[in-house]
Amino acid sequence: MEEKKIVMVTDSGEEVEFYVLEETKINGMNYLLVTDAEEDDDEGECYVLKDLSQADEEEAVYEFVEDDDEIEYLFKIFTELMEDMDVEIKK
Repeated sequence: MEEKKIVMVTDSGEEVEFYVLEETKINGMNYLLVTDAEEDDDEGECYVLKDLSQADEEEAVYEFVEDDDEIEYLFKIFTELMEDMDVEIKK
């Protein structure tokens, strides 16, 4: 499987790379499960991003999901989506 990578730019202009583990669409909203670990063997932090992009925008606009209830719900969905993959997700 080809690795999909996104680069986010922080408010201070620093570029941060994330590797997309999984993506899903819920209620018309796209969500990405990303990690900062480069290799499959690495342990990294996982984050859930919400796609806030408008259809006519050239670059995607993502926001970290920070609402605990939303994260809990999405965590369950991503865990189910990835149960066949050799990836272990821990809270």
